[in-house]
Amino acid sequence: MREQIIAALEQVRPFLQRDGGDVEFVDYTEDKTVLVRLQGHCAGCPYAQMTVKMGIEEYLKDSLGDAVASVEAVA
Repeated sequence: MREQIIAALEQVRPFLQRDGGDVEFVDYTEDKTVLVRLQGHCAGCPYAQMTVKMGIEEYLKDSLGDAVASVEAVA
């Protein structure tokens, strides 16, 4: 599953990089939570939580289905 998550994040990455940010995969937990670290401009952006939930999480859920329950950003 980790490889599939990383591959899906590669599809999201160009959109974040376009705005000077990036995303790093950190972990995939037993409760199907994907942990990511926002980098660059995304790390300090006031819309970071919206990017994680409405952007990255929605994309991963659409791509990987029930394998992803949620996405959380870590520092």
